[in-house]
Amino acid sequence: MRIAMLARNPNLYSHKRLVEAAETRGHEIKIFNTLRITMNITSHRPAAHYDGTKIEGYDAVIPRIGASVTFYGLAVLRQLEMMGVWSLNESVAIGRSRDKLRSVQLLARKGIGLPITTFAHDPKQSDEVIKMAGGAPVVIKLLEGTQGIGVVLGETESSAKSVIEAFRGVKVNILVQEFIKEAGGSDIRAFVVGERVVAAMRRQGAEGEFRSNIHRGGSATSIKITPEERSTAVRAAHILGLNVCGVDMLRSNHGPVVMEVNSSPGLEGVEKATGIDIAGKIIEFIEKHAKTGETKTRGKG
Repeated sequence: MRIAMLARNPNLYSHKRLVEAAETRGHEIKIFNTLRITMNITSHRPAAHYDGTKIEGYDAVIPRIGASVTFYGLAVLRQLEMMGVWSLNESVAIGRSRDKLRSVQLLARKGIGLPITTFAHDPKQSDEVIKMAGGAPVVIKLLEGTQGIGVVLGETESSAKSVIEAFRGVKVNILVQEFIKEAGGSDIRAFVVGERVVAAMRRQGAEGEFRSNIHRGGSATSIKITPEERSTAVRAAHILGLNVCGVDMLRSNHGPVVMEVNSSPGLEGVEKATGIDIAGKIIEFIEKHAKTGETKTRGKG
């Protein structure tokens, strides 16, 4: 099987592991710098080129599109889908997951547990959104943030109001969410491949840090999750249309609540914490499901 990977940095742990797993299983895999791909958007003969050479003959694509290049990365992925290349995560599904507002609306519609989440346009309504979220402390999130960047804890009514008004003053869209105090600065990342959770880890924030992201100095340990948490993670992935993702959840007093669904989850933290060969499981999933021209969402935007 010939596999293409869309990624800007071939030296990242996740990308090297996926290459290693694919080659170990006898596949040919090539990493394409997403931003160096050009597209010929022609009716009936869509094409993509890399450094002047036409991209063709690939059975599957693994999109590892960084948040900072989402717009162009999704355009490239849609082009490959138009060409009949099967994608591990399809463009529409990735687009849903990258839009925090859209993703929580989709999850809420299907009854997935979520922290109380509020959204408003006018900064003058900051008192109202804080009140709707249950009052301070509240978590304030940039819609475009990633890896914990752009996530602020408003510990008091006045500090939360100041942060909201500052963000909205520079025309930045934000969500205001209930602060789940009982989580104690930790969360769960459930790694979903296909229809099951293949690994789970508990991430604990550094001392004095409410964000549990490993990139922010947090630590990770293997954890056994409950059947309800497992079901929530799989359902969340299915609702957004993702075959592979990391579902971040908090343990609240009323059950698991989903904080985010990551369509390009890192492998290093979860593989080292659990000892599970996640990369191998992803390649195995591709072997079983990749079929030329079988992009489900082709033509749907």
